[in-house]
Amino acid sequence: MKLFRSRAEKELDGIIAELKQFLANNYKDQAHAMREKLHTRALELHDAGKLKDEVFAAYEKQYEAFTEQMKNYNHREFYHS
Repeated sequence: MKLFRSRAEKELDGIIAELKQFLANNYKDQAHAMREKLHTRALELHDAGKLKDEVFAAYEKQYEAFTEQMKNYNHREFYHS
């Protein structure tokens, strides 16, 4: 973990913290929305030149990990199991 993070990295870290909180509280819709927000915002910041390529790749890797973790993570799974 870097000691000094850019404003863009802090913003994405905040999104990840919220996403983890929603996952911990089993808020499925909000968790999916935050996962998409992480991906969208990381792309926007990278395209604007506010995220370096290697930092962007690290956040994309986290997005992919959340995507895999949340596979089949929906209300249907909970109510129809």
